[in-house]
Amino acid sequence: MTSPANESPTEHSHAERSLNFIEQIVEEDISAGLHEGRVLTRFPPEPNGYLHLGHAKSICLNFGLAQRYGGQTNLRFDDTNPVTEDTEYVDSIKDDVRWLGFEWAQELYASDYFDQLYAFAETLIEKGLAYVDDSTAAEIAALKGTPTTPGQPSPFRDRTVAENLDLFRQMKAGAYPDGAKVLRAKIDMASPNMHFRDPIIYRIKHAHHHRTGDTWCIYPMYDFAHGQSDAIEQITHSICTLEFIPHRPLYDWFIEQLGIFPSKQYEFARLNLTYTVMSKRKLKRLVEGGHVTGWDDPRMPTLAGIRRRGYTPDSLREFCERIGVAKRDNLIDVGLLEFCIREELNRTTHRVMAVVDDKPIKLVLTNYPEGQEEIMHIENNPEDPDSGTREVPFGREVYVERDDFMEIPPKKYFRLAPGQMVRLKGAYIVRCDEVIKNEAGEVTELHCTYIPESRSGSDTSGISVKGTIHWVSVAHAIRAEVRLYDRLFAAENPAMEEKEMESEDDNAFLSLLNPNSLVVVQALVEPNLAHRPVGDRVQFMRKGYFTVDADSTTDQLVFNRTVTLKDTWAKETKKG
Repeated sequence: MTSPANESPTEHSHAERSLNFIEQIVEEDISAGLHEGRVLTRFPPEPNGYLHLGHAKSICLNFGLAQRYGGQTNLRFDDTNPVTEDTEYVDSIKDDVRWLGFEWAQELYASDYFDQLYAFAETLIEKGLAYVDDSTAAEIAALKGTPTTPGQPSPFRDRTVAENLDLFRQMKAGAYPDGAKVLRAKIDMASPNMHFRDPIIYRIKHAHHHRTGDTWCIYPMYDFAHGQSDAIEQITHSICTLEFIPHRPLYDWFIEQLGIFPSKQYEFARLNLTYTVMSKRKLKRLVEGGHVTGWDDPRMPTLAGIRRRGYTPDSLREFCERIGVAKRDNLIDVGLLEFCIREELNRTTHRVMAVVDDKPIKLVLTNYPEGQEEIMHIENNPEDPDSGTREVPFGREVYVERDDFMEIPPKKYFRLAPGQMVRLKGAYIVRCDEVIKNEAGEVTELHCTYIPESRSGSDTSGISVKGTIHWVSVAHAIRAEVRLYDRLFAAENPAMEEKEMESEDDNAFLSLLNPNSLVVVQALVEPNLAHRPVGDRVQFMRKGYFTVDADSTTDQLVFNRTVTLKDTWAKETKKG
């Protein structure tokens, strides 16, 4: 599914593309005059965690579809399980949807419909299509049979309508403890579709709800709440992921039996990304187990996490456009996501110099006048002619990275070495004359000669060098912490490798974590970075793209690496 590396996102976005299968369905419905040509979709997250990249695909699909055909999209929270839900998640979801660039027509909640859903349940009881079952969860599971053997009816299946109504009303009134009774639809215990074998539609949960408080102690199951909520809102196209295909006949059955608005469900392939897990349950375990710093840890595939890492809404929308809408599951290379943000940041970010090194080397220009300083004017972005230049102070002493010097260099080494010349980016050509070491034998300083006639922009030296390195002025450098984030998992397909382990340990996937997913190093950066706002994005020359983290203070800047300049992971994988 990955796109060619030489195809830019802008070219891709403007290119003509064929309709995906859902767009084809919508266009056919509009042509047939279905629902008077109206298009209303919905994004229905459960507020039990933070949204992740898989949700971004669904958001872009639902909102994008409505925008394309002049329709609208509702944001509806599937808040039918009070035990796992919280207003923190509600707020984060709304923030993420808006950050992606979308606005909903109505903000709704399944809990808005609790009265109506309860009435629907009583309607099914009155029609002889639902009954109260006193069986335990284990007994219900045992009687359901298997996909190859029919189920057996519950001993409570033939209760009268009056008895079922009375029991269901007592359930609502709080007369029974959790698990004592459930309400089941009466369909077909021999159906080849296991979801048709008298599914549970209501259960007892004495738990405080984040919106309705303690008003309710019975709550509808997803299969009962989802389709009916769609019908109440008159959703024209209810778009779900492939795992809900077996649920679709039940979705249609409830709507038909209740005689309500005929919403229709359509399924697409969910997003599976290399080196990533998308299970909300597993992501929660990473947070609660302290394997990451929180839901917004930049290594997490949550929208809060990749937003903090420096990804942009445009790059995510471009990524979702590129992977398309498919009818079968596949594994998308995370390199495509990185390609999208890398291409955007290459066009839009300013270049700055940062010496990312816990032990930088001081370079002393022995023939540069002591106490003298000058300002170098260095272009901000060669990809953007309108980006202008910035002022960078230069003096007799500058810091360079230890990796830019070798005492005994191999052939075709064009950086600093004894007797060798390089250009300091935007400044002068210098020659390494003397190497200064400490008692441990470590290089601490390089004494160099600079060529006064070689100043960038007005070079009259006639000297040509093949190497250019970045630097920061010793007198003006600002200290910063740099967090080098990488892929959270070392395994390309963590879900598949976890299955192959055949372990009963639910935490087995944790053994697949990448131990080097975060490396923290100190850096020295240009002084013009001192007052950059949180979220500001820059390219550290020759290093990668970085963003200012919220942990920054007036005394300590913190930068997160968004992505490297090139896909270094692919190269390392090939070496291995």
